[in-house]
Amino acid sequence: MDGTGRWAVFFDRDGTLTEEVGYVNHPERLALLPGAAEAVAALNRAGVPAILATNQAGVARGYFTEDLVKEVLGRLEGLLLALGARLDALYYCPHHPTAGEPPYRQVCECRKPRPGMILKAARDLGIDPARSYVVGDKISDVVFARNAGARGILVLTGYGLGEMTYQRASWTVEPDHIAENACEAVRWILEREGCGAG
Repeated sequence: MDGTGRWAVFFDRDGTLTEEVGYVNHPERLALLPGAAEAVAALNRAGVPAILATNQAGVARGYFTEDLVKEVLGRLEGLLLALGARLDALYYCPHHPTAGEPPYRQVCECRKPRPGMILKAARDLGIDPARSYVVGDKISDVVFARNAGARGILVLTGYGLGEMTYQRASWTVEPDHIAENACEAVRWILEREGCGAG
């Protein structure tokens, strides 16, 4: 957007960087998946922004508050930092189109697969969505990527293996790559971009 062509990697949270446990309603329920910190650290070493983009409709549903979302994201940052990895930005959508009460019950631009979180990062950080990547465990993360003009990678952690095994016939898009986990996804991205293995 600023003409520099700077690109980034956007990560889903649950099932991609952290264990899929359903709604994370307490910070202690958040745990990193093996290799998650390594994936983020590889991007850090390569000078590529690593950005989190996560739907948190539990706020709209009344399961927890935005303050708790921020506390959980703080724990995520702390767990990563303890392993030498750093997220450059974190975005979340607290909305749901049909659940809860206003202002959280709304049709918004930030709920994946709409591209709002990528477009906000583009404005905030000078990211070029068309050169960027999304890594997630649902085909909706690939749709999220496509809606912003980015490339989408499906990982087989979280819901990924089940989506690929049982839902593939109904996919409306194909991932640009399918990886075992976030670490393998980042390795593929960096090799594709000529950045080596980080």
